[in-house]
Amino acid sequence: MLTHIKINQFAIVDELELDVPNKLTVITGETGAGKSIMLDALGLTLGDRADSGMVRHGAPKADIHASFDISQNPAAQSWLAERDLDAQEECILRRVVNADGRSKAYVNGSPQPLTAMKELGSLLVNIHGQHEHQSLLKKETHRNLLDQFGNLKNSLAEVGDTYRAWQKAQKLYETHRDNARELSDRADLLKFQLQEFDQLNLQENEYQSLEQKHKKLANVDQLLSLGQQAATGLMEDDHSAYQQTNKVLGLLQDMAKDDPKLSEITEMVDTAAIQLQEASDSLSSYLSSLDIDPAQYQEIDQRLSAAYQLARKHRIDPYSIPEFHQEMQQELDQIDGGEEKLDQLEKEAAALKADYLEAAKKLSSARAKQGKKLSKIISDQIKSLGMPGAEFEIQLQPLDENQYSAKGMEQIEFIVQTNPGQPAKPLAKVASGGELSRISLSIQVACAAKTNVATLMFDEVDVGIGGGTAQVVGQLLRALGNDNQVICVTHQPQVAAQGHHHLHVNKQTKKKNTFTDIAVLEQDEKVLEIARMLGGLTITDQTKAHAEELIAESQLI
Repeated sequence: MLTHIKINQFAIVDELELDVPNKLTVITGETGAGKSIMLDALGLTLGDRADSGMVRHGAPKADIHASFDISQNPAAQSWLAERDLDAQEECILRRVVNADGRSKAYVNGSPQPLTAMKELGSLLVNIHGQHEHQSLLKKETHRNLLDQFGNLKNSLAEVGDTYRAWQKAQKLYETHRDNARELSDRADLLKFQLQEFDQLNLQENEYQSLEQKHKKLANVDQLLSLGQQAATGLMEDDHSAYQQTNKVLGLLQDMAKDDPKLSEITEMVDTAAIQLQEASDSLSSYLSSLDIDPAQYQEIDQRLSAAYQLARKHRIDPYSIPEFHQEMQQELDQIDGGEEKLDQLEKEAAALKADYLEAAKKLSSARAKQGKKLSKIISDQIKSLGMPGAEFEIQLQPLDENQYSAKGMEQIEFIVQTNPGQPAKPLAKVASGGELSRISLSIQVACAAKTNVATLMFDEVDVGIGGGTAQVVGQLLRALGNDNQVICVTHQPQVAAQGHHHLHVNKQTKKKNTFTDIAVLEQDEKVLEIARMLGGLTITDQTKAHAEELIAESQLI
């Protein structure tokens, strides 16, 4: 649920900070006052595209904060927890747009890409605009709305998973079937090539080890010569480092008898003598291990040469021979086997197809059941919106097998009969714009009522209606607001009267600068605002009484 929004230097807003209440909040104001500014600003925090025109003229940047209570939103909590973004009871979204159009987005203070903001935003807010009916003309939207209404997300995911597994297995089977000869030739080639790799049987990191041994054996004479010289210099003559250090140590020990301050230096030289002894012992051990073995050298040299030639033949790095060997064996295992392998692949594809069909049939059954429920709800609503003879139906149109997809085995289409005696038509062919707007609103309200998102926003969805129909729209939104946070921008007094809370947008000009402000209206102020919407600039006792009547009627819902 949206709890707080703070807007700085956005469009014609200088600074605005507002606590957002629960239930139905209506936003009204004069035409051009900027009633949709709050929704536009919120849209930025939810991942909408930004441009330089959104920054107030003369300001370096626009800055929007939106705070949400997610204590009752496990989906948002899980999303945040997976990304280590402090998934407690509050989530703060922030968007900064610079004057040059560049922007940055933050979730709980952590920078995030816009794709992440959109993903999280879809779990927090559901926005319905006045042009929503345009997307409702697409059959894909029909399917998405039905699945959302029926809470069929898990069933749809299962269908998608089984479809992809089936298609992968089917493609593998068809590849083997259609390219049997080529695959057989490829398998024969791999078997021939693998004989060389199997014979060499080079292990992981063996080539590096062979190179080190080869280098050592190739230089063993020099190592012995230089090592012996080093051993002599360390210990083995009267002028060795060890003998010279011992002489210095004796002198220091005599001096330390007369001056204890030299004890520390004496200990250091004594330590050096010990280390020289240890170095001499280690060097002697190393020299003893050196063995001039021409046979071993030749064996390593031949193995390195064989590995190098094999790598050159296949145009690979010698170090990658074991990995290449394994990849060739895996490829052979996958394509070898002839008819037996082909039969196995066909059976695997058939089994996965059966899994898909089972999951898809369950989804189809659930869609049919939920479609009847949604059809009745929408039919009842559009009748109350001034279309008494209208009937709404959701049709599931079976697809041919070659059209099955990860979305199921049918196409979903919304069908409407606007008047008795007339044929039902697809929603896309409803001629009247007013009828389409009312049907669209009914669909949005019905589906929004089943969404898992706590905050629902409607931006002037009541365009093109008025009178009693507008009052019914307001009643629908108020009923929706009893269980959800609903924010509605409206220019209809009948809708505004239904609000549990009322915000008024006011545009002012001061010192040649234009500002927009949003104020929370108290009861008396709400009456005056609805009276203004009913009667224009001149508010009479009659329009005030009408406004009070509309407000009083809303209390009965």
